[in-house]
Amino acid sequence: MSIITISRGSYSRGKEVAEKLAAKLNYECVSRDILLEACAEFNIPEIKLIRALHDAPSVLERFKNGKERYLSYHRYALLKHVKKDNVIYHGLAGQYILKDIPHVLKVRIIADIDDRVREEMKRENISAEKALYILKKDDEERRKWGLQVYGTDTWDSRLYDMVLRINTLTVDDAVQILYETVQKPIFQLTPESQETLGNMEKAAKIHAMLVDLSPRNKVEVANGTAYINNVGEDLKSDSSLRESIEKQILEVEGITSIKIAEPLTSKSTYINPYHNI
Repeated sequence: MSIITISRGSYSRGKEVAEKLAAKLNYECVSRDILLEACAEFNIPEIKLIRALHDAPSVLERFKNGKERYLSYHRYALLKHVKKDNVIYHGLAGQYILKDIPHVLKVRIIADIDDRVREEMKRENISAEKALYILKKDDEERRKWGLQVYGTDTWDSRLYDMVLRINTLTVDDAVQILYETVQKPIFQLTPESQETLGNMEKAAKIHAMLVDLSPRNKVEVANGTAYINNVGEDLKSDSSLRESIEKQILEVEGITSIKIAEPLTSKSTYINPYHNI
C-alpha cells in the first residue's frame, strides 16, 4: 500500500504516466478531484478555488486571507483523500504537502522543451513561437508560485525521490521504473507512517476550521493532543468564542486535548498605547 505524487509541467507527459501507472498498480488516480472535494467540503465555488490556487501569487491576495484560506482547504482535502492509500496524485502541490510522509514516493516528470512545444502546437493549433512563449510563461509562474507559497522552487530536485525525463525514456519506461520502485519496502505503509499521515490530516482539518479567525495559525497533532499557536486576536481575547472553538476541535476524531500557546487575555485589560496621543 503506497501513495505516489507526481509533479509535472504542461505537456510533459506526466498525466499520461500517472494514469498508466495507476492502471498497472490498480490505484486510484486523482488530480482535479481534490479541488472538487475541497469545494464541496467548504462550500466554495469551484472557479474561485481554481483561480486562487492556480493563478499568479498576487491573485491570492485579492481575497480576504486568500492564500491562507484556499491553501488550507486544499491541503486538508488532499490529506483526507490520500489517507485511504493506494493513490496516485498528479495535481497541485503534492510534493510540498506530502513531503513529510515517509511512504510517499515523490516524482517529478520532465520533458524536453522541443517535445513540449510540438505537443502544444498540435493541441492548440498555434505557431512554435507562441507555444514556446506560453510554456516558458507557465513554467515561470509555477516556479514563482512554489517559491512564494512554500519557499521552494518546483524544479528543486531535493523535493523528489526521483526525477524522470521523457525523451530517451518513453512513457512506458517511466511507468515500469515507478512500478518497480514503489514495490520497495521504504514506500510501503507502516504503523509509524500511518500515524504521521493521520496526525497531519487532523492538524490540517483543525487549521481549516481556524483559518478564517486565525489565518496564520500553526497546528500540530501528537498523541491525541492538538498544539495550536499564532492564533488571532479574537481567540486571544474572547473567552466564549475560544470555548466554542475548542469544543468544535474536540469533536475531531482522535483529538482528546488542546493546548493553545497564547493565553486568554480579557479585552478589558488591553491597553491602547496610542490612546493619549
